[in-house]
Amino acid sequence: MIKYHKTVKGISIAEILPGSETISTTEELLDILADAGYNGSTGLVIHSATLSQEFFDLRTGLAGEILQKFSNYRMRLAIIGDFRDVKSKALRDFILESNIRGTINFVDSHPEAIAKLDR
Repeated sequence: MIKYHKTVKGISIAEILPGSETISTTEELLDILADAGYNGSTGLVIHSATLSQEFFDLRTGLAGEILQKFSNYRMRLAIIGDFRDVKSKALRDFILESNIRGTINFVDSHPEAIAKLDR
């Protein structure tokens, strides 16, 4: 299920509520992006539990495929989760680089996600 938020600056952000579905393919994400874009959203909040485990295994290529769609469709993303104890160096580096660029953000909390997308 998708919930829509208006930020302090009036930006529309879509949020996939936790427990509603698991995103495990690029096609599933495209459906969500289409819905969010149709409703005027320029950002999307996803809880890490909503993403399949394959997303976090960079060797599968799923993260790259999914995140490329955000660039293609000019939509920003915030993924909420606890990323402090990530074991994979490649994933830690990927998270750090993503947070520097700002289109894709890995954050600890819902307020931080909204703040990152409210720019």
